[in-house]
Amino acid sequence: MSAHSFNRWVRVAIVGGVIVLGCSVLEWGLRAQEQSASPTPSDEVFTTQHRTVLAAIREYFGILPTPVQPIAFTHTVHLANGLQCVNCHTGVDQGPDARIPSVNFCMNCHRVIATDKPEIKKVAAYFARGEDIPWERVYGFEPSAHVKFNHAPHIRAGIDCKECHGDLATQTVAERKVNFTMGLCIQCHKQHKASIDCVTCHY
Repeated sequence: MSAHSFNRWVRVAIVGGVIVLGCSVLEWGLRAQEQSASPTPSDEVFTTQHRTVLAAIREYFGILPTPVQPIAFTHTVHLANGLQCVNCHTGVDQGPDARIPSVNFCMNCHRVIATDKPEIKKVAAYFARGEDIPWERVYGFEPSAHVKFNHAPHIRAGIDCKECHGDLATQTVAERKVNFTMGLCIQCHKQHKASIDCVTCHY
């Protein structure tokens, strides 16, 4: 590498570092400002406002955080024991949402099954405190996408859960295996001869 090329890369690295540092400082300032500001708008109302500059940058580039779950729930074991997605995610075949099972639902089995396992003890502790488990969302759309996803018609059309969620039989804690883009959804709709009219998903 020539000295000229090396100097150019050094300059790029310095400028990049300054931008990242500037964004971090700005984010720190905005967080401090948020603490004294009025409450943020309801999640039900779309707004172009982001809580921080970095949040705006992350959304623009589609950089999603990796969810950290409070309990290492293993899909592999449950599916291997004959449970189906609809057993725990009730209503997924009847409406838009794949409901997350409550701690009471989990304890229907785990009052007697695997009670000595560390993760099950955590479930039992939430149950004893009367708290639901604060699961982190794995999949979803940013508000700016204006997407209203409905599970039920996809289930009725015979779309296998793993087409959108990856093969959970090989996963322990659920991971984001599919990157949802408009192109991906349109390609799937065309393949299954479903409508690609805008209002099918954006309403």
